[in-house]
Amino acid sequence: MKKELNKKSDVVTVVIDVSLKNNIETVRNYIREEQCPLFYSFNDDGIIKFEWFLNEENNTATLIEVFKNSDVWEELGNKVIGSPINIKFRELFEIEKLTVLGDINDSFIEKILPMNPIIKTYVGGIC
Repeated sequence: MKKELNKKSDVVTVVIDVSLKNNIETVRNYIREEQCPLFYSFNDDGIIKFEWFLNEENNTATLIEVFKNSDVWEELGNKVIGSPINIKFRELFEIEKLTVLGDINDSFIEKILPMNPIIKTYVGGIC
């Protein structure tokens, strides 16, 4: 694969750091048996990554989502915001930090403002 220097892409990466409000097994079951299968069922090639990482010692987790572009993220967000899967997410986790890497649509920024996102736009790099 050819590497390129300072080539901006439309990819949007979302990093959600959470603390757990429930026990590890309940959280693990929700991730594996409910949330991930739902997102997988969307069969959307615009979802590049959707991965959870748990730290059992301090009851925290990180969800990393990578999308082809802002439109894909916004479309998915509109499907799940306020849905039963999202309500359960809020019951199981406290969002500690939401970081969005990349350019996102102004309309979606308004929707995620209550989560106090940290939004960072592209500067440069190797991809």
